[in-house]
Amino acid sequence: MATGTASFKIILGSKSLARRNILTEMGYEFTIMTADIDEKGIRKEKPEELVMALAEAKADAIIARLQTAGYQEKDAEPTLLITADTVVVFEGKVREKPSSKEEARRFIKGYSGGNAATVGSVIVTNLKTGTRKGAWDKAEVYFHDIPDEVIDNLIEEGLVLNVAGGLILEHPLTLPFVEAVVGFAFLCR
Repeated sequence: MATGTASFKIILGSKSLARRNILTEMGYEFTIMTADIDEKGIRKEKPEELVMALAEAKADAIIARLQTAGYQEKDAEPTLLITADTVVVFEGKVREKPSSKEEARRFIKGYSGGNAATVGSVIVTNLKTGTRKGAWDKAEVYFHDIPDEVIDNLIEEGLVLNVAGGLILEHPLTLPFVEAVVGFAFLCR
């Protein structure tokens, strides 16, 4: 449904520029709210469990914030809350947002000529009914060699410091060095 025909409101519970762009390109109007949670305080053994737990925690935090602010769902127009999370798995270890330029550089150099996996989740909560559905997906990403100059430019630009594993596949500097993406999705609830 494009803008003007939707019979619901959308709250995007994410700082992600990519997620904002997806909804915008689809023609949806939405409000952005971010969750103030300690992501490092939430740990799970499997990356799939971690991204689901983080997206759930974000949804719970935003719902609590809305309730504190006196938000009430109007009968005529339900609101959908969309929360999500992504991690990168490299050599069996979960990578979240890099903590420094040096760590981001180390992350990206590691992907050069090799592969990594992205594991992402999306949770959609109907604030009127309380119904919540979610899923996770995993994609293996194979890279050509990434030149140091490209890595330097990505680091200096700074966007890679704000994303899981310092990895933005769709970035114009990164995309030419993506050899293949092989993925699947799994419905969790």
